[in-house]
Amino acid sequence: MDLSTSTVLVTGANRGFGRALAAELLGRGATVYAGARNPNQVDLPGAKPIALDITDPASVAAAAEAAGDVTVLINNAGSATGADLLSAGLDDIRLEMDTHYFGTLSVVRSFAPRIAANGGGAILNVLSGLSWVSFPEIGAYCAAKSAEWSLTNALRVQLADRGIRVAGLHVGYMDTDMARDVDGAKSDPADIARLAVDGIAADAYEILADNASRQAQTALAGGVSVLYPQLP
Repeated sequence: MDLSTSTVLVTGANRGFGRALAAELLGRGATVYAGARNPNQVDLPGAKPIALDITDPASVAAAAEAAGDVTVLINNAGSATGADLLSAGLDDIRLEMDTHYFGTLSVVRSFAPRIAANGGGAILNVLSGLSWVSFPEIGAYCAAKSAEWSLTNALRVQLADRGIRVAGLHVGYMDTDMARDVDGAKSDPADIARLAVDGIAADAYEILADNASRQAQTALAGGVSVLYPQLP
């Protein structure tokens, strides 16, 4: 895919990884819509700010009308409530699913027909190594990312004959606000953005951006005893 001739929508592009993605795409000559709940927070020169709350169907529909020339969609917007499945409030657990699963699906349903009408293109869903392994202390996030991975697989098959290639990016922790309380190694968002955009350009279906995601994928094939060695 020639990204220099592409028109891309990045959701959650006002900060963190979304901003890094938008900057990388602009550097390659793409036209970039920077989606954010508050578009006034988009401060990236050259990007086109657009109001978009992926959990609000009316906002998603309005964005699809305003950005009807999109050929590449990057579903990056996310949430991180830190909710576990047994003691956290159900509202926090629902927010994770409403954002990562239903929100992503809502955006795809609104933009896929437009991408197809524009001659086809690509969708990239920003997933996680935690799509494949769950940490109980953030079980709601892990469950939502697993659901988004399943969604990605279904859409990949369903949209192929419409000329839309659906990819998933799996990555561990990045040095962003979302992971500010995480100890341990974190990737530079700019480095992961470059790898992600390289993957889109290469028509990859699955992009494993770091060792954490590669190890999670390997562990998945090993079954429960490998994923959760702490179990008796």
